[in-house]
Amino acid sequence: MKFTINRNLFLDNLNNVMRAISSRATIPILSGIKVDLSNEELVLTGSDTDISIEIKIPVSADLTVESTGSIVLPARFFNEIIKKLPGKDFSFEVKEGLQTQISSENSEFTINGLDANNYPRLPEIASETAFEISGKTFREIINETNFAVSTQESRPILTGVHFVFNQAKIKAVATDSHRLSQRIIDLENGPQVEADLIIPGKSLVELSRIIGDQDPKVTVNPGDNQVLFVIGNVSFYSRLLEGTYPDTDRLLPTTSTTTAEFDRASLSQALDRVSLLTHAGRNNVVKLTLDTENGVAQLEGDSPEIGTVEEKPWAKQITGQNLEISFNPDYLQAALRASITDTVIMNFTEPLRPFTVVPGKEDVEFIQLITPVRTY
Repeated sequence: MKFTINRNLFLDNLNNVMRAISSRATIPILSGIKVDLSNEELVLTGSDTDISIEIKIPVSADLTVESTGSIVLPARFFNEIIKKLPGKDFSFEVKEGLQTQISSENSEFTINGLDANNYPRLPEIASETAFEISGKTFREIINETNFAVSTQESRPILTGVHFVFNQAKIKAVATDSHRLSQRIIDLENGPQVEADLIIPGKSLVELSRIIGDQDPKVTVNPGDNQVLFVIGNVSFYSRLLEGTYPDTDRLLPTTSTTTAEFDRASLSQALDRVSLLTHAGRNNVVKLTLDTENGVAQLEGDSPEIGTVEEKPWAKQITGQNLEISFNPDYLQAALRASITDTVIMNFTEPLRPFTVVPGKEDVEFIQLITPVRTY
């Protein structure tokens, strides 16, 4: 096996494959990257059993093949070597005993490889139910929900985002049982057959990074216990979480007794300042008081060791009953960061019932739910 390739081209693709490599690989060979060369293309594969990434680099002026073959190389070490090579191109040759020689200008490394036949095969997913969506849309919906997944493995199903794709819409929901985020976006050409997938939050973080800031087409290919996303020359496999996702629709209140509309940026800044003290205390709780008669909102926080803080964020409108409610400011701050409108509307029912945060525009289907904290 021998080839010569442009270093930057190889490194760009290698960096994406590295997203699938875990430092705590359960199977030793998965701490390596599989390099597979044919006369048509070079294929790089990385996997940690939860996600697998396969990237195909076609033969071109930047990639010349002398002889084909395959090998597995230690990922972290291999990546560091390629990063530090001095030349524009490098050559790669597998010699006897799986010894791999990597050379560029005056540098030459020889590293020990592993037999590629021992590398696990990627799942085969039939393409009959595949459909395409905009990369920008998909990344947007990931960013608006994934922050609310649970990090606790005690309820594994909550560590993922629940997606439902149909012909007209994508619905995505995430909750850690303290807060919830649900986003619905219209689709022009959704799947003919409804797809119901619970995708691990960690997989979505890496997928979002691969999609990037451009707007590539993303092909979604649902399988029984895996889903395959194809973005350009990248195939991204993720395992799916098994089980039934909770019925979150019943958690969303349909009425409210108090409503307040805020400028998102100024409310976020006020929360930031109040959190300076609440983060110093053990409780990390703020109290929001809404005075509907005078149209005044007040945030209060304290730390027994340091002192107290009061903020009066400007409220565009407050209607309904007077209210005092306490909550974790980090949950509201995360909800505001995910919001996509300049103003947000907060709807309340009772001091100990969850409240919602929705956009200031009615045509945006985005609702976030936050559970209050009992302070007495």
